[in-house]
Formats: sequence, structure tokens, C-alpha cells
Amino acid sequence: MTSYEKRTDDHLLSPENTVLTVIDYQPTQINSINSMNRSELIRNTEIVIELAKLYNIPIVLSTVNVEKGWNTDTIPVLKKAVGEDAPSYDRSSINAWEDKEYNEAIKATGRKKILILALWTEACLTFPTLDALKEGYEVYPIVDAVGGTSTIAHETALRRVEQAGAQLTSIAQLACELQRDWNREETVPGFDELLTKFGAFSNLR
Repeated sequence: MTSYEKRTDDHLLSPENTVLTVIDYQPTQINSINSMNRSELIRNTEIVIELAKLYNIPIVLSTVNVEKGWNTDTIPVLKKAVGEDAPSYDRSSINAWEDKEYNEAIKATGRKKILILALWTEACLTFPTLDALKEGYEVYPIVDAVGGTSTIAHETALRRVEQAGAQLTSIAQLACELQRDWNREETVPGFDELLTKFGAFSNLR
């Protein structure tokens, strides 16, 4: 029962090659989600953020129109999960990729695999995903922590980005892909706790 050494050039998602971006989890956007239960959306998003922190994955947070006074900040539970002192890139653009500071923050991580959470699926997820793919990034929408204004809008947007080359993933799949080996014991307790919170299982050991 001997594992290979941890890969240095990994085609799968790993803590070393990914960045998580969280876009527009603000009251106006959350309150307009109709493709899934909003409480479940918030809980699932918090779990993804906690997974990223468990595996030391950088997080790039963004909002829209807070400085203009047309919108309010990321909801408190998610702001706290990311970290109150973490930078947040406020934009006027619907497409985060067209905001200079946000774009530079993603590229500064040096990571080519982007885990994306954004509201709505049909706009603030779709547009930066298509742009990032065009520039050679791999983009992974986490489907059980994103939502749209309707089920059909959400599902159609996911079809569009998938056809363009995005790779859809889920919370359980992401967690297992990051953990990969039970011999990486330092993250097993956090993995167990988060997937129990998600409801994937009730007792790992």
C-alpha cells in the first residue's frame, strides 16, 4: 500500500495549481437566485471557501457596484469565511475579467486552473469564464454553489461554458480531488468535517 510521490506537474486539480474566485455573493444577487434554495447556496459557498482555506488555495474575491452605492458588500458569513482583511475587488463591469485590478489579481497567483463561484451563472460566471478560457486558463465552475435567475438560465449558461471548454465540477468531487490520498493526514480532519457539514457522509472513521 505505497502511494507514488505527490505530482509536481498535475493535470488534475491540486492545492498547488488552483485559485478560487468568488464573484458577487451580495444580497441583491443572492435574493434573485431561483435555480436552487438560497440558504443551501450560501451554505455550499461557505463550504467551498473553507475547502480552499484548508488546502491553502488563494482566493480572489470580487463585488460589483459597492463603491457606487448601488449595491452592498459580500454577505457577512462569506466575507468572514474568506477573511475580513482579505482584499476585495469592486467593479463597475459585469464581466470581472474586464476589470484591471481583478484581472491582475488572478494572474498574479500564477495559477492556471480557476475554480469559479459567481452569481449569476448566466452573466458573472459565464463572461469571465469565456474570457479566461480564451487566454489559455482552465476554468472549473462548481455547480452546486452557483445559481441563476431561473433554472433554465442557470442550466443554459452551464451548457454554454461547458461547450466552450469549462470543466464542471461539484463540491464532493473537488474535495476528493484536492485530498487525493489519505496519507496526507494533515488535511483529513478538515476534509471529514467539511464533507460531513455538506452532507456527503456522517461518519468517515
